[in-house]
Amino acid sequence: MDQALQVIVADDDRQARDFYHQVLPDIGHRVVFAAATGAELVEQCEQLKPDLVISDIKMPDLDGLDASEQIYKSHPVPIILVSGYHDADLIERAQENHILAYLVKPITRADMEVAISLAMKRFHEFEELRLETSNLRQALQDRKIIERAKNILMKLGELHEHDAFRRLQKLASRQNKKLVQVAEMIVTAEMAFAPPNQH
Repeated sequence: MDQALQVIVADDDRQARDFYHQVLPDIGHRVVFAAATGAELVEQCEQLKPDLVISDIKMPDLDGLDASEQIYKSHPVPIILVSGYHDADLIERAQENHILAYLVKPITRADMEVAISLAMKRFHEFEELRLETSNLRQALQDRKIIERAKNILMKLGELHEHDAFRRLQKLASRQNKKLVQVAEMIVTAEMAFAPPNQH
């Protein structure tokens, strides 16, 4: 683990909050607050400015997705969402926003470590994008294209996610183009070779 993170967690289930208090310090991070509602989560993020947020989706007064959206507008931070079940609609809604990892209960220590590592890497990539575009909405749209291009490179080049992103960056630098422009070229090229019924 590279860096100890200040983490705010949120879940209306006390056992889940206890789990975070036990597991996160065990893997080197610090729980600075454990919220029981979405409103409490938003309020504490505003005050404490954490390095990472882990929130359940189903909570009283404000669900995790809506809370995450409010948090991100005032303080961009990597967010991991947790759900009691696998819901395709929720995952799609999460991907439309800025959720960087998604976990389904019951969560293990290993699940948590992988999700945190993934969320932090994706967040740093996204911050680079945000600086490049200086526009949050455009950065969200660009991220979708870049994620798709990364997946293509991972599949064709048998690369890890981080390596695929670095390859995109090198291509962009070599061609003196923006990251999203290179990503669009890769996505377009893949579409050209895909069978007609896949368009």
